Amino acid sequence: MFLHVLEACHVRDYVMRLKFNDGTSGDVDLRTELEGPVFAVLKDIDQFKRFSISRHTLTWSNGADFAPEFLRERIAVAA
Repeated sequence: MFLHVLEACHVRDYVMRLKFNDGTSGDVDLRTELEGPVFAVLKDIDQFKRFSISRHTLTWSNGADFAPEFLRERIAVAA
């Protein structure tokens, strides 16, 4: 089964609440993941909040995205 993000909403700061097609859901804090040139712009919280779900994961208009597997692992660590 390929993992897909089905739903996402901004909770606070850099925390997103995600729901996956495998039934997993939970919060992911991406604050420490915003490194490098593509992600640096997302440190601006207003830019961070302008996400969408595309290609089965979180994406931003500047081309930034996170693999759904990466996001799913972050929920498992927090749980």
